[in-house]
Amino acid sequence: MTYRKTMLSASIVAALMFTGAAFAATNQPVQPQDAASQDSSSQQTAAQKKAQKLDTVTVVGIRDSAALSLQLQKAAVSDINVVTAEDIGKLPAKNVADTLQAVPGIQLQTGSAGEGGFDENDRVSLRGTPPSMTLTQINGHTLASSDWFILNQTATVGRSINYGLLPSEAVAEVVVHKSSEAKLTEGGATGTVDVITRRPLQFKKPITFHASVGAVYSDLPKKSDPQFSALFNYKNDAGTFGILAQAFYEKRQLQRDGQEILGMSQITAATPFAAGHPDLVGAYLPSLLDSALFTQKRVRKGGMVNIEFRPTDDLTIDFEAFKSKMKADNLNRSLSFWGVQALNANSTISDYAIKHNLLTNATFTSTDPSGQSLLGVYDQIGRPGASASTGYVTGDVNWNVTDNFSLHAQAGTTEGHGRSPVQNVLETNIYATGASYEMRGLGQGANWTLGDNQFSQPTNGSHNTAFGWIFGDGGIDVKSESKWLALDGTLDFFNAGPLESLDFGTRYEKNTKGNGMDFGQGPLGGTDYATAWESLPVNSTYPSNFNSTLGISGPQSIWYLSQSQLAQYNAGHVNRTLGSNGVYSTDPADGGISRFNPGNVYWVHEKDTAVYLQANFAGNNWSGNVGVRYVHTNQNVQYTATTQAETKTQGPYYSAFYPNGYFLNFHQYNYNKVLPSVNLKYHISPNVVARTAWSQTLTRADYSALSGALSLSDPILTGTGGNPNLKPLISTNFDTGLAWYFAPRGLLSIDVFNQQLHNYVDFKDVDETFKNQTASGTGPNVFDVYKVSIPDNIDGHVRGVELDWQQPIGEHFGTLANYTFTTGEADGGRPLQGLSKTTFNVGGYFENAKWHARINYTYRSSYYAGPDRGGDFYMEGTGYLSAQIGYDVTKWLSLNLVGRNLNNPTLKYYVQSDSFGKAPRSFYVNGRQYYLTANFKF
Repeated sequence: MTYRKTMLSASIVAALMFTGAAFAATNQPVQPQDAASQDSSSQQTAAQKKAQKLDTVTVVGIRDSAALSLQLQKAAVSDINVVTAEDIGKLPAKNVADTLQAVPGIQLQTGSAGEGGFDENDRVSLRGTPPSMTLTQINGHTLASSDWFILNQTATVGRSINYGLLPSEAVAEVVVHKSSEAKLTEGGATGTVDVITRRPLQFKKPITFHASVGAVYSDLPKKSDPQFSALFNYKNDAGTFGILAQAFYEKRQLQRDGQEILGMSQITAATPFAAGHPDLVGAYLPSLLDSALFTQKRVRKGGMVNIEFRPTDDLTIDFEAFKSKMKADNLNRSLSFWGVQALNANSTISDYAIKHNLLTNATFTSTDPSGQSLLGVYDQIGRPGASASTGYVTGDVNWNVTDNFSLHAQAGTTEGHGRSPVQNVLETNIYATGASYEMRGLGQGANWTLGDNQFSQPTNGSHNTAFGWIFGDGGIDVKSESKWLALDGTLDFFNAGPLESLDFGTRYEKNTKGNGMDFGQGPLGGTDYATAWESLPVNSTYPSNFNSTLGISGPQSIWYLSQSQLAQYNAGHVNRTLGSNGVYSTDPADGGISRFNPGNVYWVHEKDTAVYLQANFAGNNWSGNVGVRYVHTNQNVQYTATTQAETKTQGPYYSAFYPNGYFLNFHQYNYNKVLPSVNLKYHISPNVVARTAWSQTLTRADYSALSGALSLSDPILTGTGGNPNLKPLISTNFDTGLAWYFAPRGLLSIDVFNQQLHNYVDFKDVDETFKNQTASGTGPNVFDVYKVSIPDNIDGHVRGVELDWQQPIGEHFGTLANYTFTTGEADGGRPLQGLSKTTFNVGGYFENAKWHARINYTYRSSYYAGPDRGGDFYMEGTGYLSAQIGYDVTKWLSLNLVGRNLNNPTLKYYVQSDSFGKAPRSFYVNGRQYYLTANFKF
């Protein structure tokens, strides 16, 4: 008996359920060719044509969607996971990243740079690798990425996608590729996440209208905000024309209570109090230890339009446009014990302890004749107008030229922007009678005081403007743009033996990412900037429960200016002049007034060309494919430096920040790579499937790794920068697994994987000389040697195992549990970014005719997040509990309640260094969120 024939019915069902996905790009795994390649090509072509003529099968409920997801996974030759539309609609998820949290091998992040963690996941990665090694696509094509946080725009500019711009309501299904095929677009060295949107002709009824109206309540800021989405779909009676329109609007308030320890400073023999305490020489203390309150108003809005036309059974034309924008105004306040200044202030030290060369607690007492010493600093930063946006326009043509030959053509463009138009800043010195701190390990925040300073009144005479200048960057508009053309074809062979079909195609893509402007700011001469802010009325203080939320003892009733007050102060007392030509100054004589900051200007222009050929095979109880993809990449990296590092440069450009001039360098790089892949699937029995895969995959270096902006920390003389000489990462992958589909909603599986990483990107330290803006102030220029961390190519490996169990319990209940163990390292024992040894999910669901409910707990162990102020930055292991319950009031009305972060986790970070071992870095609490919605379906 030939098993591939027994699976024909499953192939037809899969094709019927998602006709839109079934006839989209060849990259999409739920095409009948991919989902059931074990069937003979003649049978499959018949299934495709039959599916085109029949109405779409409606999938209703959690149980049906769970069964469909497993059916698609079972039918696929390669290793995939599928989350279907009903899963998304009924999971406790508000964006696509949240939707994927229960997939084995998936790890999520709530921040991608130094902004720390928030309450919404915005990055996805696979099997313990960085997010940039996982390619995210929409319907098989690129999506321009953008971010709202300024460090993500200039200092950490990756290739990963900001999932915060993708509401879960916008998609029909998400497919996670864990093994590669030649026809998959290169870029995901570890895997690919393909988000599939809805198509007009896949709907069953001629007119469909869905709407969701509700509100979200965030318990930390204690505020409620509206949520809305709507979908309208029309298709004619003949099923040859359809149009879909969708819109969404989501607003919510964020509050994050936090404590941060920003860098470590070393006590030397020259430190004034070291003479009386020689045992302290060589030890480290916090450079800054703060109480940080972050608030933000997020407004995510956008929509989608899709027009689908099928003039004949063999020709489908589709046009789709999508737009999403997140407005992300935010205000950050950070009151700090200033350890760097404590080393030089007129003070004594007592009651101290040293552990692993780290000064874990100490008390400082002022010896200044005034009774107060400079022991603290207070930063307030408002970022009005911060935003991130993305959008695309695509056109697809699917043509069955003959019974055994089909073509798919796609053209499109996508564009994203990450904007920070201005930062309104007030930084004030804090003079106090003394200060103290007590670090309590990695699991809890530090207790600390700042003398008898009263922070509820800003005009007590003990404040002034630090350094005589005001920091901050603005004018930033990071543009990400891609344009592409792709042509894919399939040639079927009828009754030709084990060779069933050939897939072939070519793709050309042009990518651009960069930022063309950055202006700094300083005090406007001739104005009373030092004390003018004190006349502003202060009506706001930190929440009264701020310290108790974090479980610490610290300063109370900390005052702050509002967003509008900061803007008012900066408008009258800040210099943001861009020089005589209005953009930047090329005249050294104009350098004193130009605020152009060339250090944050960069561009990467990239042209990628690929061709592939893939042969698909099938026999008794087995199927597989063998393919090869050839990739050519042309890169033009434009980066700024203090030297003419390339043969082709522009400049020098002068500014107040860089009086010796800055050069724009152009670095050209071309490379070719052949990427082979093999996938094999064998049915041990009708319900037991074994798979094995081998491939080579590629990820191009992150944009910031190639041309990243220079970011310096003046107090501790460290920084980060880019490296235009980086090579692409090549991963050699092996994956094998065994899956038992013991029931329509039942699965027990194991997967073992191994990746050998060549040209993995880590970091190395180099010494470079720069102007110390803090030390220079408005006086003579001071130049210091900075230890700058830049990316570097090394090798490494990742290996691990995934376990997945999905168990139906009776007619109405079900459970799921999965566990992923991953281990790996880079050469020299260096940690790999994003690698969590342990990830697991445990959940359950219930559904009957009226009620449906889910609960899920996901946990990710600690992982290395990158370099940070002279050490390695880690996030501690964290778990998240979410739940959902819904009730169908009528056939057209249902109510849904979702709770996220119900366990109110504290996000904990630490830094590890050879100098002082492990030390706490950050603690953040974001609170819980509750979403109540009414869903209407007509």
